[in-house]
Amino acid sequence: MSNQRDRERRREERIAAESKAASGDRRTRLLQFSAIGVVVAIIVVVVVIVVAGSGGEDEGGDAANLVEVEHVEKLLAGIPQEGTTLGKKNAPVRLYEYGDLQCPVCKDYSEEILPKVIENQVKKGEVNITFRNYVIIGPQSIPAGEGALAAGAQGKGWNFIETWYRNQGKENSGYATDEFIESMAKYVGVPDMAKWKEEWKGHEFKKEVEDTTSQAQEMGFEGTPSFAIEGPKSEGLELLNTPESTQALEEEIEKVS
Repeated sequence: MSNQRDRERRREERIAAESKAASGDRRTRLLQFSAIGVVVAIIVVVVVIVVAGSGGEDEGGDAANLVEVEHVEKLLAGIPQEGTTLGKKNAPVRLYEYGDLQCPVCKDYSEEILPKVIENQVKKGEVNITFRNYVIIGPQSIPAGEGALAAGAQGKGWNFIETWYRNQGKENSGYATDEFIESMAKYVGVPDMAKWKEEWKGHEFKKEVEDTTSQAQEMGFEGTPSFAIEGPKSEGLELLNTPESTQALEEEIEKVS
């Protein structure tokens, strides 16, 4: 009888030990699965961030994939152009923008701040805007600026400038090649491409790019875009530097009107 009780006791101890071991194994497996899940989640997040980041860097700067010319044409429709001056020649207020075609802040300004001024004060003949090259980003900004001036000689200066900004590549990344610049001129509809190319390649406007860059430096501008303004109530040419919003720019225009 004693032997039977001993056997039953040993069997119960063995079952309890096996149950405890099995429970430990289950906990270990659950912890392993949880850790794997966390690692997978981290990998997914990293992949999403990398893909999103690389997508942003790849936008723009593609000579074979230029966009938004129709949007720019709509914005500028009916507004006279002469050289790189947009608006009526005898407008009472004259606004001067010193910019670099490779400058990402200039791109933001072109897309977010200037359009309302162009649609309102410029279209109404109250203001004209003259773009002047201020080369600060890199050497490719010089031929890009020459290309804009050569387009301006055929009434397409602002089409070139505004469309360029909407196709701008990563700052100083090497995208602003001869192919890109020439493709831009064709894309915006420069009427006589042979003449444009002759003047551009012949550096007819290089001195102007250099002169306006020097002028901006002499005026004390340290970044792009920088603005100056002149009007009936101004004391000559007044420096605005970089107004932070459309409203701020419109207020400056109102002050000198």
